[in-house]
Amino acid sequence: MWNEPSAGVAVSALEPDRASRQPKPAVVDSVEPGSIGAELGFEPGDQLLSINGIRPRDLIDYRYLCVDEELHLEICDADGVHHQVALEKDADDGLGLAFTEALFDGLRQCNNHCPFCFIDQQPPGRRDSLYLKDDDYRLSFLYGSYLTLTNLTDADWDRIASQRLSPLFVSVHATEPQLRSRLLKNPRAGLLMEQIAWFAERDLQIHAQVVVCPGLNDGEALTRTLTDLSRFAGGDWPAVLSAAVVPVGLTRFRPADDGLVPVNRACAAAVIASVEARQLEFQRMLGTRFAWLSDEWYLMADRPLPPRPDYEDLPQQENGVGSIRAFLESLDQATQDLPPRVEVSCRSSWVVGRIVDCALQSVADRLNAVEGVSFQLIGLPSPYWGQDQVVTGLLTGQDLLDGLEGRDLGDQLLLPSVMLRQGQPVFLDDMTLDELRERLPVPVRVVHGAADIVASALRSVGKTP
Repeated sequence: MWNEPSAGVAVSALEPDRASRQPKPAVVDSVEPGSIGAELGFEPGDQLLSINGIRPRDLIDYRYLCVDEELHLEICDADGVHHQVALEKDADDGLGLAFTEALFDGLRQCNNHCPFCFIDQQPPGRRDSLYLKDDDYRLSFLYGSYLTLTNLTDADWDRIASQRLSPLFVSVHATEPQLRSRLLKNPRAGLLMEQIAWFAERDLQIHAQVVVCPGLNDGEALTRTLTDLSRFAGGDWPAVLSAAVVPVGLTRFRPADDGLVPVNRACAAAVIASVEARQLEFQRMLGTRFAWLSDEWYLMADRPLPPRPDYEDLPQQENGVGSIRAFLESLDQATQDLPPRVEVSCRSSWVVGRIVDCALQSVADRLNAVEGVSFQLIGLPSPYWGQDQVVTGLLTGQDLLDGLEGRDLGDQLLLPSVMLRQGQPVFLDDMTLDELRERLPVPVRVVHGAADIVASALRSVGKTP
């Protein structure tokens, strides 16, 4: 997964001459109406400096510290005025504050040099956040981002244990020590199995990920990796909850001598056969399939996606495992009660990544059966990344302009929100949504999920998005 990226440190213990060690104040972004924070008068821009004499390092510390029933807060408001606030509350009451950052002492970046790292396969000159190599165990706990465990200090391990930061999401890639060290280009990477044993001894848990690079960690290496991980997947409290197998993604910006080859149809078919055979074994031994393939494998091999029950409780949906199947399920629900006709006809185009267009065509067919609805599904490649079979979230603004040029887009273009940076209307190539709108001949409607797509296809363009 690729993301833009004891409690706290006692204020009295911070070294004033080493500013880099001091967490920055937690800056308030928003305040929940009716919350304790609202009653206290918190406003966006205020800075929370400490709680009971402790300066929180991140959201985790903040949440732990707020459990106390008696709190003493040190605050600096937007005008630079310091305040001391004492309050009593129930242990399960929060303050209702959201902050501009999840980490107040900075992001822990990756110390590996994986040749398949997607962040290193980008062109220079884009926004800074695209080049941050998140390998932070706190973001893994908070948001499910993947980390490698190679940059943890003794203090980090102690904190994971004492604050019970579980489950974490771990990029494994291989369990054989020398192979993992070679893949990550880091000798510390070979300690993985000892680290998983550490989690097991403390009843802590992880979800695992394997990025398959053909010729390097597929075949027998992949079988060994899944088998090794499965040894920690049994019992009442398994240390490894699930394993996701995803294909390496390669762009045209990667070094020519990186030794990597892209996944082709034959490779995808071989990996599917291997992992599905392991799933049957794991089902017998563990009562769960345990290891799952991301949807891309089936699409690249031109195979149907597994039925929904095969994904069990979708433990790795955010990693692309069953995400399309779940999306199809939600689209099925959204199209169950379609009207026979619409009062005002509407011609819509829905743009997606080329790798998923065939899987979604049945939805377009259902919508086109409604009288007055014309619904065109357009699957695009990504010249920007140099990928023909690309997922929707990687399409850039320039990809859209290139791929849609000269097409009859109807009355409106439906644009999946996954193409845009979360919270900001900007694409991966830094083109803004407004810039795209100015250069396309039809209105652009950003759609969020299955119900929004169906509703947008059925209503006229003049209505509010």
